[in-house]
Amino acid sequence: MKIKIQSYPTSGFPSEFTTENYSVILWKGSGIFSVDDINYSYNGYNILFLSPCQKAKLVSETEENMYVLLFHGDYYCIEYHKEEVACNGLLFNNIYLNPGVELSEENYHYILELFNHIQKEESEKHPFSESIIKTYIQLILAIGSKQKSSIENSVVSHEKLPNKNAAEFQKLLESHFKKEKELSFYSDKLSIANNTLSKAVKKEFAKTPTQLINERIILEAKKLLHLTYRSVKEIASELGFADEFYFSRYFKKSVGCSPKNYREKVGISVVAKMSM
Repeated sequence: MKIKIQSYPTSGFPSEFTTENYSVILWKGSGIFSVDDINYSYNGYNILFLSPCQKAKLVSETEENMYVLLFHGDYYCIEYHKEEVACNGLLFNNIYLNPGVELSEENYHYILELFNHIQKEESEKHPFSESIIKTYIQLILAIGSKQKSSIENSVVSHEKLPNKNAAEFQKLLESHFKKEKELSFYSDKLSIANNTLSKAVKKEFAKTPTQLINERIILEAKKLLHLTYRSVKEIASELGFADEFYFSRYFKKSVGCSPKNYREKVGISVVAKMSM
């Protein structure tokens, strides 16, 4: 399957939704959704962006319809188009941000209309349909990026500055996650207690430092599996694992499949193929 649109009542959404495709989920109402066991509250009009093999759940307080756009990375390459719609770092593959976006009512209905257009084009199988569908996907991602960017800028402008310790932890993590996987390294660098750092990070990002360390390692592993032809052994070594088999167990515990199976399901990106 390269592209598909599914619909569910909120009460009928799978108890644990996961797929090897990129997913864009559109719905309205109120309740709680979770991505990789991290809970987020929602209210109003919502859109959620999931990368392959992320796990989502929904507990809705209202009965509404949900719409899910699924597309394989070979059909529309997020990495290839990331500069055009800022989709990779803002909508997908960002462990520090809520993966969902609260939409305006106008944008919700516009994106729902684009979903309907995609479904129509997909069913007609016209020679130009694939190009038209890719344009619709790009427009959906651009609208999501624009609205998310606007929300993030508004938070920075009108609310308190981010917690200094949490911000410094984020910088340290980006620099050292491949070699340093213990909380104590980061708290020592910041000259604070583990507990103090944990509270600051949890308040800022809704995740513990350990969760973020693990997610950052897994995110990089997914990128290397999808965007390069490097062997699992080479990837394990680059991420600081002396043992390829320990890395594979570590990956499978978080993602639900081995690195080899992940690569088989998700595929190797056109970006990797172009760099050969």
